[in-house]
Amino acid sequence: MEDKELAIKKDPRKYAIYSRKSKFTGKGESIENQIELCKQFINNKFEGVSEDEILIFEDEGYSGKNTNRPEFQKMLKAIRNNEIKIVACYKMDRISRNLSDFVAMYDEFQDYNVEFVSKNDNFDTSTSMGRAMLQITMVFAQLERETIAERIRDNMRELAKSGRWLGGTTPTGYKSTQITGSITFDGKERQAFKLDIIPDEAKTVKLIYSKFLETKSLTQVETYLMQNKIKTKNGKDYTRFSVRSLLTNPVYVTADKTMLEYCNDKGISVYAEESKFDGKYGIMAYNKTAQTVGKANKIKDFNEWIVAVGKHKPLVNSKDWITVQTLLSQNNSKAYRKPRSNVALLSGILHCAKCGAFMRPKLTQRKNADGELIYDYLCETKEKSKSVICDCKRVNGNKLDKAICDEIKNLTIDKSEFSTQLKSMERKLTDSVKEYRNNIANLEKVLNKNNQDIERLIESITSADSTSADSLIKEKINRLSAENETIEIQINENRIAIDNQNLSDLNLEILKSTLENFSSTFDEMSIEQKRVALRTFIKRIEFDGEDVQVYMNTDEEFEINQEEVSANAKEPLRADSE
Repeated sequence: MEDKELAIKKDPRKYAIYSRKSKFTGKGESIENQIELCKQFINNKFEGVSEDEILIFEDEGYSGKNTNRPEFQKMLKAIRNNEIKIVACYKMDRISRNLSDFVAMYDEFQDYNVEFVSKNDNFDTSTSMGRAMLQITMVFAQLERETIAERIRDNMRELAKSGRWLGGTTPTGYKSTQITGSITFDGKERQAFKLDIIPDEAKTVKLIYSKFLETKSLTQVETYLMQNKIKTKNGKDYTRFSVRSLLTNPVYVTADKTMLEYCNDKGISVYAEESKFDGKYGIMAYNKTAQTVGKANKIKDFNEWIVAVGKHKPLVNSKDWITVQTLLSQNNSKAYRKPRSNVALLSGILHCAKCGAFMRPKLTQRKNADGELIYDYLCETKEKSKSVICDCKRVNGNKLDKAICDEIKNLTIDKSEFSTQLKSMERKLTDSVKEYRNNIANLEKVLNKNNQDIERLIESITSADSTSADSLIKEKINRLSAENETIEIQINENRIAIDNQNLSDLNLEILKSTLENFSSTFDEMSIEQKRVALRTFIKRIEFDGEDVQVYMNTDEEFEINQEEVSANAKEPLRADSE
């Protein structure tokens, strides 16, 4: 048993099997067949797995177009409770037919150290090859994600007139409370809700507005909140983006004459009589964000907003809120800037070893010996907290990128360990196909013998008078027939396994071809192509202020210390200047 498989076997968490079928038809890939095949796969891969170690999640009659399925959500909850170590399914599309959903799901699996196995697609992230192939799939999926904008229907505009809370994530400072009465939507009556203040959260909201008016800086507000350990309602650190989102939310502002004039000046559609802007309640704004799958929400133009007077108490007066909007429109935060040339290769896979945060590129005004502007990678937590929470040194991005690229190119030459692993995988695939074919041959021999025995037993019944032995003969015929049915299933499973191995062999050839040409073609690739290529091989990189640790998708790892990189260079790998 390989080290990875042994580690999984010793892990006390359980195995999960997920099965789904859009509707019950009585044929094809039934729920029962999916579960049975996954059980066989788990038992073949990890010997001695008992029924008690396997959790079954079944969604019958649910489409794969999204993940809003009861058993799937139940499985995710178990994963988040650290109860599951492997998720197995019959085919990847049983999990989701939407590639974006699958990528998001697998990101969460990685966060909880959960492996993923798809029996028929040969995705098995407990193996080096499975992780490498899935990484390639996910990288290109991320590049090709489609974005679908959600539109507000016409009857939502009419509903906005009620000023009720229509659902969704409640803004910081408020909770949703059911009220007497109902509202009509799509011809159906629904319960009505309004927002009530949560005192502690409301204090945080007022503090954020006050600090921004004082400092006029998102970055300084972010730093203040981080240094004072003030968290979001979800227990996370505030970022400049979450602070900005809170500051631009009109739910906090008082609905008075000043706010009405502001709305009219900005071309915002107001669905409330002027008399309701009397300063008693807050604003309800609808259709103000463009929600795109895989991307942060974007504020729409004012002329697309729909504004009504709500039923909740406001937290910020209109004068302060409008002043904040004016300052934000003038505020170009300089706390974080990506390199203008966008040449940094490791953003997204480079982490601070001290706190685990991402290290992001920041362009400097210095130039290296080649005349290139130097960019450094900085720990996000250190930068945002002004070194209060983390003190990891920045690292010279030009040199680190080059060092990583050189190491990967070295790994892809013919005699490298990475190439040796691929050749070993190729041998295993060949051996597996031989084993499956031998299994088929042996099973067919047993099948033929059983058929011959059945024929002889039938002849013995028909050629002789009825005797007391007839019942025993018929019982044996039935037993042999049942055994033949099992053998035919096993033969079919071995044939499917061969087909899957042939697919794996094709994937292996693609990866081998990439490796063979990698060293010679890498320097000619575009920046984006280089990023994709590096992520094919690299899982994670960590920098601790001195040395760099690289974790590969093949379970290999290597270390780069600053002396190796800086031996023939004027600048050190670590950049001490802040």
